[in-house]
Amino acid sequence: MLQDAVAAFGRTFSPAYRRVLIRSVLIALGLLAALGIGAHWALTYFVMLDWGWAQLTLDILAAVGIFIGAIFLVPPVTSLVAGLFLDEVAERAEVEDFPADPPGRALPFVRSLAMTLKFFGVMLVVNVIALALLLVPGVNLVVFYIANGYLLGREYFQLAAMRFRSEEEAGELRRRHRLSIFLAGLIIAVLVSVPILNLVTPVFATIFMVRLHKRLTRRALPS
Repeated sequence: MLQDAVAAFGRTFSPAYRRVLIRSVLIALGLLAALGIGAHWALTYFVMLDWGWAQLTLDILAAVGIFIGAIFLVPPVTSLVAGLFLDEVAERAEVEDFPADPPGRALPFVRSLAMTLKFFGVMLVVNVIALALLLVPGVNLVVFYIANGYLLGREYFQLAAMRFRSEEEAGELRRRHRLSIFLAGLIIAVLVSVPILNLVTPVFATIFMVRLHKRLTRRALPS
C-alpha cells in the first residue's frame, strides 16, 4: 500500500497530470477563498465595535479563525473538486499503469454529481464537528483523522471501483477490504492535513485508489 501511495504521489506531479492538477488546485483555492471572504464579511458586517483597537483585534482574530477553519474545510472542498476530475484522472491512470487491462467506464454525470454532493455534505458536517472540538486538545485531531480516513477512503475507492462494477458490487468489495481501504484513507487524510500539499489531494487520491482497486481485484482472482 505504501508503494502504491508513493507511486501515486510521484505520478501526481508528472507532465501527464499537470493540466488537470493545475485546474483542480485553482478551483479548490477559489472555493476556499470564496468561503473565507464570505465568512469574514459576515463576521465584520454583523459585529461592529465602536473602538478602533477593538475592531482591529476582531479583524485579526477573525483572520486567524478563518485560516484555522480553512484547514478543516479542505477535505470536503477537495472531495467536491474530485468529482469534477475523477474520471479524467482515473482513465489516465488506468491506461498508463495498467495498459494490458481494459479501461473503466465513466460514471453517468448525474450519478457522479449526486454521489459527490452527498459525500461533500457528510464530510462538511464531520469536519465542522472536528472544528468545534478544537478547544479539546487531542480529541479534535483524533476525530479529524479517523473520520476523514474513513470517509476519504470510502469515497475515492467507491468512485474508482464503480468504473468497473455496479454500486452494489463496489460496496461489497469495499466492505471485504474495509481495513485496507481505511488505512489508505488515513494516508489521504494525512496529506489533507499538510498545508499547500493538501490541494493536490483529488489527483493523488484518485491515482492511489485506482492502483489499490486493481491490486485488491487481482488478489480476489483465483490463482
